[in-house]
Amino acid sequence: MSEENKRTELPAHRDPRFDGVRDTWYWKLSKPLRVAVHFVIRTKNAYIHYGGFRGMYKRWRQKRGEASKRLDFGTKSFPDAEERRRQEETVFPRDIKISILVPLYNTPEKFLREMIESVTGQTYRNWELCLADGSDEKHGDVGRICGEYAQKDGRIRYEKIEKNLGISGNTNVCFSMATGDYIGLFDHDDVMHPSLLFECMKVICEKDADYVYTDEATFTSPDLDNLIVLHFKPDYSPDNLRANNYICHFSVFDEKLLEKTGLFRPEYDGSQDHDMILRLTEEARNVQHIPKILYYWRSHPASVAADIGAKTYAIDAAKRAVHDHMRDYYGVEVQVESTRAFPTIFQIRYPIEGEPLISIVIPNKDHVEDLRRCVSSIREKSMWKRYEIVVVENNSTQQSIFDYYKELSQAPDVRIETYEGEFNYSKINNFGVTFTKGDYLLFLNNDTEVITPDWMEQLLMYAQRKDVGAVGAKLYYDDDTIQHAGVVIGLGAHRSAGHTHYKMPKAHLGYMGRLCYAQDVTAVTAACLMVKRSVYDEVGGLDETFTISLNDVDFCLKIRRKGYLNIFTPFAELYHYESKTRGMEEGEKLRRYERECAHFREKWKAELEAGDPYYNPNFSLDYSDFTLRF
Repeated sequence: MSEENKRTELPAHRDPRFDGVRDTWYWKLSKPLRVAVHFVIRTKNAYIHYGGFRGMYKRWRQKRGEASKRLDFGTKSFPDAEERRRQEETVFPRDIKISILVPLYNTPEKFLREMIESVTGQTYRNWELCLADGSDEKHGDVGRICGEYAQKDGRIRYEKIEKNLGISGNTNVCFSMATGDYIGLFDHDDVMHPSLLFECMKVICEKDADYVYTDEATFTSPDLDNLIVLHFKPDYSPDNLRANNYICHFSVFDEKLLEKTGLFRPEYDGSQDHDMILRLTEEARNVQHIPKILYYWRSHPASVAADIGAKTYAIDAAKRAVHDHMRDYYGVEVQVESTRAFPTIFQIRYPIEGEPLISIVIPNKDHVEDLRRCVSSIREKSMWKRYEIVVVENNSTQQSIFDYYKELSQAPDVRIETYEGEFNYSKINNFGVTFTKGDYLLFLNNDTEVITPDWMEQLLMYAQRKDVGAVGAKLYYDDDTIQHAGVVIGLGAHRSAGHTHYKMPKAHLGYMGRLCYAQDVTAVTAACLMVKRSVYDEVGGLDETFTISLNDVDFCLKIRRKGYLNIFTPFAELYHYESKTRGMEEGEKLRRYERECAHFREKWKAELEAGDPYYNPNFSLDYSDFTLRF
């Protein structure tokens, strides 16, 4: 296991400058006051997020239900006698031996026995367990215990390493022992679900997968049912993986991939598994995810890196692994920086090629102050200077806006074009695009305001990639709660699409740190969306049958259908004073929205039935905060 992954929760960022203060008498004396202040802040944030005390109470009851539901993912999920017999008697169309590799080092007897017995208890029987022991002389019992199990079961292979070679070297000894068709990497103090290998075999055979990974849980030793973190993962997401080793445990892969990737590389010790997973998934032709908790990661004092900041070698190795991967596979020199979530959750800066022109398209009707604030923030705050602004006027009636248009028209990089038809968001934007000159289009609402000066660069560095379609920003309401951090299809009451992390505080880290790194998503909002002109043309622009809503989600799904990735980045930040321009949905507007939802559900029926690939099916579609499905 990597040092950066030996954690159970994302800790708060600790500033070493305050370490001395924490030991003073006045710091200890002021603790009750600090606790009270933090309680008030948390209560205020919860009040805003959940819509008052009634919503807070509903959420409290829901969290109680989630706590009890955690048991469903522990031993309660193990197969009963009948299901075990069914799995054991299943005959798969392929005869595959799975080699489980475990590097041992001074493993406590209890952990060692539980680890081995979780393998011997697998319902899928065609496996071998390769144990390479780098323990020191004081831990001779490790070899004795392994020998005891090996005598009882010929599928268990044991080798004592004369000199400890480190995590990479010891694991490479395991590789040399393996004779299986597929390889699985297993930590010496963790536990497998009894159906783990069976579920992997199902996916390998049914989907012809050469790389498979599962969800996982962290438990407090010694109680397997004391699950403290449930990690429900998205389907394969290369950008997530570069920024954060979310795959981690458990994965199996075709041993033939090793011919292309090679074994563990000692120069990445501390982050050797991140390096290995990056290479394996890059070479794999079919990566599949099993959205079930089938791996149990033991939390105990010796396994948890409480202060990863002290282990600079692990942080440096993780950064090098990502940097070198992008250099070796894509010829790109990226910058890799730690984020506020955790030192090994990264912001990746891609180099920008040349100085392309970015065309910003802004639909507008009246609301002179909104438009003035939006345009002024672009012109005054943006570091990127190669842009043009096309404002599309649509049926304004107030003289003040026409006076402002006259003022704007004096600027060489701004033009005003008039669309005279009824309001149709898709038509207006498509119309505006016809007057643009840039290779990159940036759709922007008139009720937005730039926060981060390098917002265009943060969008452009992803939009320039050949594999990327749409790129979206992180948007906030004026009360500093989140309005947009990526779109999930099927989410919300209408089961069309919804925003994740909606109304959470601006500083929230997000589920498993997701608000702190750029990631693959199904869709992003066109309130701030950048796309290459060539991609826009390829998919035929915005679908004009979606007049008000879901046109951006539809646009992003068309892009995905062409094989591109869509990306949300939290490093391009803007305010979005949503619905100020045209009001909230009610009456006829609500009925129109419902009609468009029905149209969307019909058009994208297959995708909705399959589920959003970046939103684990264990999460509820009724909430935006990764609440478990009940």
